Amino acid sequence: MRKKRPFASVMQGVLIVLLILSLVLIAQQASFNLYHVGFLMLVISAIIQIGFGNVPPTSDFKKSMGLLGIYLLVIAAVFGLGIILAPTLIRLARG
Repeated sequence: MRKKRPFASVMQGVLIVLLILSLVLIAQQASFNLYHVGFLMLVISAIIQIGFGNVPPTSDFKKSMGLLGIYLLVIAAVFGLGIILAPTLIRLARG
């Protein structure tokens, strides 16, 4: 009997394939619409990969989704703080 792979392990493989596919779509020069789809796919899959890169590959679906939610909140907080603090830091740098 074949052993079932954990969800996190499968998802990490799927995300790698999506990242490669999105780069191929961005590199093609035949269609701007395909470029646009590839760019959106790259942004979304890269952000999810940042979170899933920190999920242990042995995690089941429930644990993976819980950890992914936490990691996405951390990513959102970092981006949010960067947006909020950028004008202040620019003013401080200009003196």
